[in-house]
Amino acid sequence: MFRNYLLTAWKVFMRRKLFTAINLLCIVLTLVVLLVVTALLQNAFYPTGVEGKSERFVQAVMIEARHSENKSIRRSPLGFKLIDKYIKPLKGVEAVSAVTMPETVSVYQEGRVSELLMRRTDAEYWKILDFKVLQGRVPDQADVEQGRFVAVLNASTARKLFPGQQALDQKISIGGQYFTVIGVVEDAMHLNAFADIWAPITTFPSTDYRSQMFGNFSMLVLAHQAADLPRIQRDIEAVSKTVVFDDPKQFNIAHVWGDSKIDLFARMLLQQEGADSGATKLLTVIGVLMLLFMMLPALNLINLNTGRILERSSEIGVRKAFGATSAHLVRQLVLENVLLCLVGGLIGLACARVVLWWLEGSGLIPYLHVELNLAVFGMGLLLATIFGLLSGVLPAWKMSRLDPVHALKGAA
Repeated sequence: MFRNYLLTAWKVFMRRKLFTAINLLCIVLTLVVLLVVTALLQNAFYPTGVEGKSERFVQAVMIEARHSENKSIRRSPLGFKLIDKYIKPLKGVEAVSAVTMPETVSVYQEGRVSELLMRRTDAEYWKILDFKVLQGRVPDQADVEQGRFVAVLNASTARKLFPGQQALDQKISIGGQYFTVIGVVEDAMHLNAFADIWAPITTFPSTDYRSQMFGNFSMLVLAHQAADLPRIQRDIEAVSKTVVFDDPKQFNIAHVWGDSKIDLFARMLLQQEGADSGATKLLTVIGVLMLLFMMLPALNLINLNTGRILERSSEIGVRKAFGATSAHLVRQLVLENVLLCLVGGLIGLACARVVLWWLEGSGLIPYLHVELNLAVFGMGLLLATIFGLLSGVLPAWKMSRLDPVHALKGAA
């Protein structure tokens, strides 16, 4: 029976090639947009590569300081003192890192000036993130403790600063400080890894950062296993309540929340306060938007499919006259539409890969590297199936209800 359904579907598709091509184009365009968006969201929320341990770490980029009486409030990136004094002593964690946000710096080199993004990090940063080292090495604990003026470049920056040359052991001047390049790593665009240059945290021109509760830092806390994260998040929130500010008359209450990747994006996008990051709300909004986006072309396909099926009313009448039930007809007509959408899904996957290749090479999203992995492939097939059901069920059900006599006469 299934084989007959497939043969019938093939003959129907080949009978009206233009109609089939229009259907496929509509399906492919819709699925390409959905798959590209899905791949980018997965890359942001559930990354691999550099941030492949993201299921085991939480991060924080902001402290919220308040006063219980005068209602003053301040939201700011973390200061080094807050991380060093209150977060690093946490028990039951594998590593805690303090790292600056990317800052624009001017790199002076043989009469040329390059504006690049620089982070200053501790040694734990390189243990939590899995950078692919292409040349040399990354800073270790000794480099940080001794304040060595060493730097790591990403591959694009190394080529930009030293075209046709080896970057290792070269000198670069940043803000009057001279750094020796000790390593080159693969480009990375993930939130915690995005930068052009990295140097030890102890190379700051001043030690003032050590006494600051507010600053330009973020923190990463790596757990031994993913199951430890809820406890660590509770510990971070609890220890933040013990923070003592330099001026208690200005602020006497602090809140810091350890967030997963999706939680952090939700908190930043929705400006959410409190322990609830708004991740559920964000995922719901994304899901609804994707469903609405699918519904618009689905409605157009419903009209196209209705017209196509109307042309087959005589065929449907004959089958009903010979005892075909409405259920059999619905299964056949829906299967035809699902098959068409699955073919469109496979074409859409190939086109989505081309679009992502273009995005990676265009520079619109710096250092972007996205893979259409099995999860995205499965999502594409699922979306194609849903798309086929959405656009095929209503016309199929309508035509299966036709009276055989009217159907044989070609009447709807």
